[in-house]
Amino acid sequence: MGKLPLSVAIITYNEEDIIRKTIESVKDIAEEIVVVDSHSTDKTREIARDLGARVFEEDWKGYSAQKNSALEKCTQEWILFIDADEVLSDELKESMAKELAFPTADGYMINRRTYYLGDFLKYTWQPEWRLRLVRKSANPRWVGQIHEKLLISSDNIKKLKGDLFHFTYKNLRHQMIKTVEFAFYASKDKNNKRVNFLKDVVLRPLWAFFKTFILKKGFLDGRKGFMIAVSAYMYTFMKYAFMYEKNLKEMFGEKLWQRR
Repeated sequence: MGKLPLSVAIITYNEEDIIRKTIESVKDIAEEIVVVDSHSTDKTREIARDLGARVFEEDWKGYSAQKNSALEKCTQEWILFIDADEVLSDELKESMAKELAFPTADGYMINRRTYYLGDFLKYTWQPEWRLRLVRKSANPRWVGQIHEKLLISSDNIKKLKGDLFHFTYKNLRHQMIKTVEFAFYASKDKNNKRVNFLKDVVLRPLWAFFKTFILKKGFLDGRKGFMIAVSAYMYTFMKYAFMYEKNLKEMFGEKLWQRR
C-alpha cells in the first residue's frame, strides 16, 4: 500500500504512552503528519518528530481552535483528523486507499470503537460514526467547545469500512477525572441556562443512565456497559450541578462558598 495524498492532523498534550502507536498506524499511508502540541511536559514531541511528523508547539486555544490550527498547516488534498489516542485498523486503511484512488465524496464518516477494560466494546457507544476524512477544498472547520464537530461545505458525505480504534482511558481513575473535567467545560457552553433542580440535576442523570444502558443496549456489554452507563449518569449530573452552582452564585454572589 503506497502513500496517499493525505495529511493526518493530530493535537497532543502528554501523549507519550500512545502517540507512537497512533502515528505508526498512519505513517505508511500518509504523505504528511501534522502534530500541534500544547506544551507537553513528557516526550510526546520528540517521539512524533522521530516518526517523521511535522511538530508545532502552541498555547492551548480550546479543542476547535487547536484542531483548526492543525488543519491550516495541512498541505495535502485530503485531511484525516485523529485524536492522539486513536489507531487505524488495517481494514480502514485499505478502504481509505481504495476510495481515495477514485473519490466519490467530499467527506467520509468513520466508525470509532472504544477499547475499555481490556477489550473493544461491541454495543456501548456503537456505532459511533464521525466525520474525520475530508477533502481540503471542501472548507473543513471545527466548531464547538467540548463536543467539537467537524463540518464541511458539501453534503456529499459517505461512510468507510473499517474502524478507528479508540484507546480512550488509561484506567478508571483517569475516566472519572476526564468525566468531571468534560462536564465542567460542557456546563460553560450553556452560560445563560437556568437550571430546574428536579428536572436537570435529579432526572436528567437518571435518563442518561437508562438511555445508555437500556435504549443503546449497553447491557449487552455486561459489567462494562453498566460502568459506562454510570459514568454517563455522573457526567450529566456534574454538568447540571455545575450549572446550578453558577445560578446560585449569580443569585447570592461569590460569598456563597466563603468559609466562615
